[in-house]
Amino acid sequence: MALLEMRRVIKDYQTDGQKVRALDGVTLPVGAGEFVAVVGRSGCGKSTLLNLAGAMDFPTGGEVLIDGQSSSGASDDVLTELRRKKVGFVFQSFQLLHTLSAVENVELPLLLAGQNTARATALERLAAVELEGLAHRMSHQLSGGEMQRVAIARAIVHSPKVLLADEPTGNLDNATGGKILELLLRLTREQNTATLLATHSAEAASVADLVVTLRDGRIADVKRK
Repeated sequence: MALLEMRRVIKDYQTDGQKVRALDGVTLPVGAGEFVAVVGRSGCGKSTLLNLAGAMDFPTGGEVLIDGQSSSGASDDVLTELRRKKVGFVFQSFQLLHTLSAVENVELPLLLAGQNTARATALERLAAVELEGLAHRMSHQLSGGEMQRVAIARAIVHSPKVLLADEPTGNLDNATGGKILELLLRLTREQNTATLLATHSAEAASVADLVVTLRDGRIADVKRK
């Protein structure tokens, strides 16, 4: 069973009183241990797709299933729990709290969830991204690549079923970006997550098992390795 599944998903927005269709009948399953890249020009629907995949937004038509659970019609409490337990997010801009150390950034989601083993788990995740020696450094003491590794450790700290990455190499040089992509691919395999990457970069997409091209809200092409 796919850990993330989009079934004939439609998403409409109202802009200046007119309906704009951002996604038009998208069907996309992502299985455990599978790395899928979504590519396309700006405005093609990549960000909308990620928002729906993470239950940050909801389809106008069709259905989004996260580990078998539909995001549509669920209460706010259920959706919060779904995102907290089942979904991890990696952003282009890292979104670290600069007043916290690396390990404090990583453990924060677990502390908010009331887990009493947050520090030990956070240190394990930092080790998984090869940053165990920098756990107590502040953000300004880290390079861009190191900050993104901390962000990835935070995204996987709760062992999510689904990992979503929005242009995770956009603020990095090519060499560092390549290492981040290798790390995401390795973690996808090791943790058996369903990983969905949105990117403009052909180099980033080249590491994926499946490359999906969006055009005007529709899947225009699918290529599998």
